[in-house]
Amino acid sequence: MNLMLQSCFRFAGLPVFFAIAMSVSTGSLTPASAQQTHVSTGSVSRTYLLGPSDRVRVKVYGEPDITGEYEVDGNGSVSIPLAGHVKAGGLTTRQLERAIAAALSKGIVRDPRVNVEIALYRPYYILGEIKKSGEYPYKSGLTVLDAVASAGGFTYRANEGKVFLRRSGSTVEEVYPMDAPVLVLPGDNIRIPERYF
Repeated sequence: MNLMLQSCFRFAGLPVFFAIAMSVSTGSLTPASAQQTHVSTGSVSRTYLLGPSDRVRVKVYGEPDITGEYEVDGNGSVSIPLAGHVKAGGLTTRQLERAIAAALSKGIVRDPRVNVEIALYRPYYILGEIKKSGEYPYKSGLTVLDAVASAGGFTYRANEGKVFLRRSGSTVEEVYPMDAPVLVLPGDNIRIPERYF
């Protein structure tokens, strides 16, 4: 037993000793490791990889018939007039600009100048011990606690100390303390577990 645990046991008694022992044995996140789960809000739009249900705003200078909003379909493509089906899934907006420009330059558009922005991110999903589970629209800067609030808050059976999060495209759930500054990303699945005591 190290010096810190001995001091806690001597001054605070058995309950504090067991609380510290449980947090060590369960491997709960420390503030430093929880901080690593924070994702910079500004970096989301620059490095974000497009996927099904995202909507993009495409502007082709001098081509008003092509300019507009397009949704990434289930196959990961956008259908652009004069360019056809262009693969968007797994690309950033900058990469999609180049792909659309390349497709347009094969047709009647000479030297196309293309700009792509995200018009609407795909939704995120929340389920488990919250009052209104389902699909919700994504907003930049959204945290797990914000998502819980949007879903009506916890049920009386909820374990309010932890959350399970599965990132879009992953098959693995990761567990985080509920008070960690974890940002939700488009397409994420959030699960609030039930408490057992």
